[in-house]
Formats: sequence, structure tokens, C-alpha cells
Amino acid sequence: MQQFALTGANGFLGFHVRTALRDLGIESKAIAVGDGHNPSAAVAALNGASRVIHLAGVNRGTDDEVTVGNLRFASQIADAIVRADTPPSTIVFANSTQSTNGSVYGNSKASAAATLRRAAELVGAEFQDVKLPNLFGEHGQPFYNAVTATFCHLLANGEQPFIDRDSELTLMHAQDAADLLIGSTSADAGEKVQVRESVKGLLRRLTEIAATYDRGEIPDVAAAFDRNLFNSYRSYTFPHQAPIRLARHADSRGSFFETVRSHGGCGQSSFSTTEPGITRGDHFHRRKIERFTVLAGAATITLRRLFTDRVYEFDVTGDKPVAIDMPTMWAHNITNTGADTLYTAFWSNEVFNPEVPDTIAESV
Repeated sequence: MQQFALTGANGFLGFHVRTALRDLGIESKAIAVGDGHNPSAAVAALNGASRVIHLAGVNRGTDDEVTVGNLRFASQIADAIVRADTPPSTIVFANSTQSTNGSVYGNSKASAAATLRRAAELVGAEFQDVKLPNLFGEHGQPFYNAVTATFCHLLANGEQPFIDRDSELTLMHAQDAADLLIGSTSADAGEKVQVRESVKGLLRRLTEIAATYDRGEIPDVAAAFDRNLFNSYRSYTFPHQAPIRLARHADSRGSFFETVRSHGGCGQSSFSTTEPGITRGDHFHRRKIERFTVLAGAATITLRRLFTDRVYEFDVTGDKPVAIDMPTMWAHNITNTGADTLYTAFWSNEVFNPEVPDTIAESV
């Protein structure tokens, strides 16, 4: 069984890498760096590991803090690699495309790469220097990780972002970066999922996404980049924008309400009946958009973000229809809490592919 070790496991990219590994059924060991570094624990985590991925870094602070911090982190991991009885066969560094631009940050990342490369050569390991562009994705920290996170946070809270200076960005979704770092995709594939967009263009896209989703509608997610932006934005709207209220029209003939209004892309609708006391789901999605709508009966929809313990519950009924969208990378299920059969409609933005189901078992 493969064993992975990570630095920066609790950071933004660490969350996405751990999610990608969970999809493959691979657990990872976290290695602390900086002041919390424990040399013996680091060696133990690396011993017998098939791959170590160095994610931790310093990209904010004074010039000295950035320079010293990045080299310190790399040196701590390099020392542990050399000391391990059975060092990892592959050493991966989450580098930056800025490592060649001559900046203080870029130079510090280049130095960190050189330090890890020397360690790999000493133990006969493969070294992969993965230069990543601007990353975006679910649960990035606003005003820190990336401009996308800041825009999403502000728009989700009803504020209008301000652009001081426009520039061109090269963007990659964090799940695509994770696939690259864990070896699920090649460098060529990584190049193909990068998108160039201006800061103004990014804000325009996100503003349109926010306005559409504020109406409870699904924006055009036909392109993978637009789907990824939408999923990123959604992570800043949950739980305060859930559930989505649906307009129910009733007369002597019965009742009618819309469950989904999508503005573009593929889609699949399905329907289930669930007997009292039965639970469906207990899985998560990495990229798939999924909506639950109870048509008749009573249910509790439960969600939990991966690698956390807090659980969110929504009690829903067919008498007062609402839609609840499942955030990506959140485990979720639905339980019939009523005395009668539960009728539920499901919608996802893609036709189910059993070879690539993007439905990973995970108990809430």
C-alpha cells in the first residue's frame, strides 16, 4: 500500500492534496516544519513513504522572513530525508512559476528547490520540481491565498471588490494541482488545465456567477474553468445561502415548482424513493455539482467538510420545497425522518460515468 507524507497538510493546497489522496484511498502523514518541526517525528513519517510532497512555504512577510522561512522549511525536510533508513523514492516540491522571476520570493523558492534536489540525489530518489501558477479553489483564505479567494469572499458577502491595477493571471484549480503533485496526471496535462485571464476578467466572471447563484440558479458550467470557479465561489456561500427557497405554485389541480434552472453545460436528473429511517449518500465529490430537492415526505440532509468534525443539518419537507446544493469536498447524506416514503429529486452537472464516478465514499 502506498504511503505519502506531506508538509503544509493543513493549508489550502494541503486540503486539496489530502482530498485527492482520499479519492484514491491513500492516507497521508503530516510533517510539521518551522518552529513546530520535530526531527525524529519527521524521519518516522518519511521512513518507507513512497512519496513526500513539500507544500509548506512562506509567501508573506518581510524579505528576510520569506527568504529564511522557505530555506528553513526545505532544509528541515531535506535533513529528514537523508536521515531516513528507507527514504521516499519520490520527492515532490510544490514550487512556483515565480521561482525564475528574480524576486525575493522567487529566489527563496529556487533555493528551496535546490536544497531538496541535493537531498534526492544523496538518497537516489526521483525529484519532481512542480512549478505551479496562481492557484484557486474551494476554501482558500481571502486576503492571503489568492485574489480569487478574496473576490469570492467579498461577493458572497454582498460586497463589491475593487481592482487597483489590472494584470494577466495564469490560473489553475487546486484539485488539478493536487492531481499533478500526487502523480495522477502528467506535466503536459497540467499545462492544458491552466487558464490565462486578466484580474478584471476574473472579477467579471465571478460577479456573473454570484448574481446567477443568488437567484438560486446554476450558471453556465460547460467549461471546466467556469465549473471550477463556480465551485470555488460556492464554498464561500455555505451555509449562509442554504437552503435555496423554491417558489411553489398550487391550485385545485395540485402543485408545481422548479427544482433547477441551469444556464449551460451538461446535466443529469434522477429520482429516488426512500423508506422511513433509511439513509442515502455518505459520499463526497471533488468537482461534481449536485442538488437535492425533497418532493414529498420529510428528511434531514447532513453535511460535513472533509477533515473536520462539525456537522450541518437541514430538516426539509416536500410541503415547503427547498433545494440544497452539496458543496464539493463535503461528505453528505439524506435520511428519511418521516413516517411515509420519501420522494427526492437529484440533479448533477454531468452524466454519471462509472469509470470516473467522482463519488467517493465518506461517512458524514
